[in-house]
Amino acid sequence: MRPATQHQCLLYDGAPSRLLPALSTVLHEKLSQNYRCLYLNSRPMVAGMRSYLAAMGVDVAHEVAKTSLVLSSDQSHLTDGQFDVQRMMRTLEDALGQALHDGYSGLWATGDMSFEMGHKTDLKKLLAYEWRLEEFLREHPAMGGICQYHAGTLPREVMRHGLLVHPSLFVNETLSMINPHYLQPEFVSPAAAEKADVKATLARLMSAGKAV
Repeated sequence: MRPATQHQCLLYDGAPSRLLPALSTVLHEKLSQNYRCLYLNSRPMVAGMRSYLAAMGVDVAHEVAKTSLVLSSDQSHLTDGQFDVQRMMRTLEDALGQALHDGYSGLWATGDMSFEMGHKTDLKKLLAYEWRLEEFLREHPAMGGICQYHAGTLPREVMRHGLLVHPSLFVNETLSMINPHYLQPEFVSPAAAEKADVKATLARLMSAGKAV
């Protein structure tokens, strides 16, 4: 049975920089478990991640040089500025294969969907990507990661559907929750998305994080 935390959704509001302490801790842990780690985000966020990892004692330059750690603002998965599902999946598939070939236990990746989707968030493409990713992760237990969904930049409809396609919700570096909104692909519908209360879920996640 695969870990419940293999494919997680990080639903958040406010400044993206507030995620850095928790995500850098997870990255640090995955590096210690011999995973190649990929962090995909904007240049300011990549710079922030470098700083947090360095403050934790990670030799960032060394880890990057030996490709254990990939900190990237590259958007080559976009085609003419548009999200390309096939290209993104090929990128992840190739990255996992290369990580295993290079002797790593697997690949762990996280990225902010606001950045990954480019200037235009296409709901159909996002859903197609998330379901392809979920299927791929089921078939490849050596890979896992966290998809970040920012309530301040993504349309509410996208946020609702994001809730439907992830088995687990990331709260912080020590706590994850089973996602009560998760549905198998055949049960996803506009009506189901309407029932996914983003505001209530955000409040629940914040409350759970404070209680730890």
